[in-house]
Amino acid sequence: MFGKRGTGEAPKIDQGAAQKPSPAPTGPAGGADARASEPAKTAPTPVSPETAPAPKEAEERSEDYYEIKTTIFNTLIDTINLAQLAQLDPESAREEIRDIVNEIIAIKNVVMSISEQEDLLQDICNDVLGYGPLEPLLARDDIADIMVNGANRVFIEVAGRIQLTKTRFRDNAQLMNICQRIVSQVGRRVDESSPICDARLQDGSRVNVIAPPLALDGPTLTIRKFKKDKLKMSDLVNFGSISPEGAEVLEVIGACRCNVLISGGTGSGKTTLLNCLTGFIEEDERVITAEDAAELQLQQPHVVRLETRPPNLEGQGEVTMRDLVKNCLRMRPERIIVGEVRGPEAFDLLQAMNTGHDGSMGTLHANSPREALSRVESMITMGGYNLPSKTIREMIVGSIDVIIQAARLRDGSRRITNVTEVIGMEGDVIITQDLFIYDIDGDDESGRVLGKHRSTGIARPKFWDRARYYGLHKKLALALEKAEA
Repeated sequence: MFGKRGTGEAPKIDQGAAQKPSPAPTGPAGGADARASEPAKTAPTPVSPETAPAPKEAEERSEDYYEIKTTIFNTLIDTINLAQLAQLDPESAREEIRDIVNEIIAIKNVVMSISEQEDLLQDICNDVLGYGPLEPLLARDDIADIMVNGANRVFIEVAGRIQLTKTRFRDNAQLMNICQRIVSQVGRRVDESSPICDARLQDGSRVNVIAPPLALDGPTLTIRKFKKDKLKMSDLVNFGSISPEGAEVLEVIGACRCNVLISGGTGSGKTTLLNCLTGFIEEDERVITAEDAAELQLQQPHVVRLETRPPNLEGQGEVTMRDLVKNCLRMRPERIIVGEVRGPEAFDLLQAMNTGHDGSMGTLHANSPREALSRVESMITMGGYNLPSKTIREMIVGSIDVIIQAARLRDGSRRITNVTEVIGMEGDVIITQDLFIYDIDGDDESGRVLGKHRSTGIARPKFWDRARYYGLHKKLALALEKAEA
């Protein structure tokens, strides 16, 4: 179906393929090289770990394997009609590619074992239709991050530890093609004129690409993977990220519409924790999310998802986070959730929190609850608001109820280290108090950090009356009492 006539080494097309509709004329301008740099735009086929064949470890593959793969791939690109291939569903396209690759192997008399041939077929299908060498890594649910530093160095994070893999790309051109394929699916672009791009995969996994000339060693791709199964607060308890009593307190905080700020460093689990907290939102509430790249996985039926937009080639059309937060206020929201607060939108979020949008949430980068409050004040100041410092702090106190601090410990584990509520002001100083803290007791024999969550003994937090209003004060009191035991 996709073969090109008149080439000496092109595989013959079987009878079944000949009975299908004849393809449109092949060959976009630019010849084979242009076609190789523009793979089919077919969406990648999702592969589950249960159904996907186990990929051969990259270290078992020889240089000969990669040479053969490159030769066959180039022949395939010269043979198939990519425009016609893109019209097929992913499964049919894979079958067509496998048939043609098998014929190319036979014509070229390539000697390979059955397992090597199966690996080759899988790799080439991934190259044309999916994300190439990234596909086996994306299929693994135990990987938290994938970090590609040029074509020949791919790192992953497993169980909190970064390790170098033997995965590699043919060259930087293939890596750049895959980066462009990823970002184009969410309407963005990355090239020499726009070498930095934030995007996401279809499952919400966060993607960042920085390309040459800014990245000196080739395109650099970073993927923060989301687990296929959405985590719940009970999962965080099982992981030891929070104690059962602390989880019950967080459930009350989420359900009684406290305004929450989740603080933490890079990779500390802020977005995961925010996802867990949104699980306590009632299904009849209208929730609006604003994010740079849509990552949140809310399960409520009434959710409106908004995403920022970068400027176009002419530098026009940019939609910032602040634009989205402002527009949220006109959409009759009951809760506003900001994926990450980074700039002047902090002022608009605080205004939303203290003008009837209780239960709003957001995340930001900070190393402690106290630093989180300072960062909010700094972001408002950087927005050009000519307000006295005391006025900004009074706005913060009137808006934020609880700060939840997440941290990634030195052994790679993630813990909720503080559940802190904002009490008020004494003079020009914001007063806070911890409800829960995480005490580190040292390391075990394997180097893992030992510690436990403990209550600070606060029997009636400031949001007690709010919990009573929603009928959750008894549950809150019981959780705090169990935490003291």
